[in-house]
Amino acid sequence: MYHSKRDMSLGRFGVSVILPHSSVQGAALSTELISSRYADLDLWSTPDAVQAMVESQLAAAAAVQPQVSAIAAAAEAAAARLGDMGRLVYVGAGTSGRLAVQDGVELGPTYDWGSERVVYAIAGGMAALLTSVEGAEDDAAAGALAMEGAGLRGADVVIGVAASGHTPYTVAALRAAAAAGALTIGIANNARTPLLKAAEHPIFLDTGAEAVAGSTRMKAGTAQKIALNLFSTTLMLRLGRVYKGLMVDMRVSNRKLQARAALMVSEISGVSRAAGEAALAQSGGNIKRAALIALGAEPQQAALALSEAGDNLRVAISRIGAARR
Repeated sequence: MYHSKRDMSLGRFGVSVILPHSSVQGAALSTELISSRYADLDLWSTPDAVQAMVESQLAAAAAVQPQVSAIAAAAEAAAARLGDMGRLVYVGAGTSGRLAVQDGVELGPTYDWGSERVVYAIAGGMAALLTSVEGAEDDAAAGALAMEGAGLRGADVVIGVAASGHTPYTVAALRAAAAAGALTIGIANNARTPLLKAAEHPIFLDTGAEAVAGSTRMKAGTAQKIALNLFSTTLMLRLGRVYKGLMVDMRVSNRKLQARAALMVSEISGVSRAAGEAALAQSGGNIKRAALIALGAEPQQAALALSEAGDNLRVAISRIGAARR
């Protein structure tokens, strides 16, 4: 049941919306609003409907802009906290949980982030990634228990994602993580919600009403995906896993990536593609070591230089260059 017309208000883009009743703290969530702009969406021509949804996706991207500083601060804090042993712990339910898992899974092949350094806490378990597990997101005790089971340490970073900002499983998990001393980051699409209040680094993505009311896999999900991409990529930047815009910790696991890796080595060292491939072979497929080999270092010297530089290629190149002068 919805409020009468006297409860209508203007949305973020000047569109009238009707505020629905909400059982969560008696307040309406912006992601649950019904927009009059899309009241006849099912009657529109297909191109018009698609165009309207494209515009809403652009609005989702725009909603991330005000959070640039918050995302940067979260990434810097995470980089300082993780060290050599800290883990990234992704927490969520439904669409938000699936997006969180996608972000974590892709860090392995892209930045060689070890699988032992990623933990997933998904309401309903990992099976919920493929099948809806009804009611799992309401189980706050399970969220807290998941953090207990993870054996959180001070070096760990916990990222909770929930469009509503109220999801009991995710909120309880973030509170338990904070109590355990882990760094906490909360991503939500509703302001002043429990998830954001529980997080040391709150990231509020103000996406508002959806084209299909309440379907947060649309605007809210798009903004969450962008925020997660920005956070994790910035984190890898600060951890030295990107050099000159290149993913120098990429795992070379197929022919396409072999060719990309050789091109990276060639670009970094200024040698031919063939020389880059040869250096890559000498390094056992390690791009950073291969770049140093292509610059004239012996394989063992390259490995030592990287170790002494904390695996930071820029620092290693600088030190080798200084040693030769």
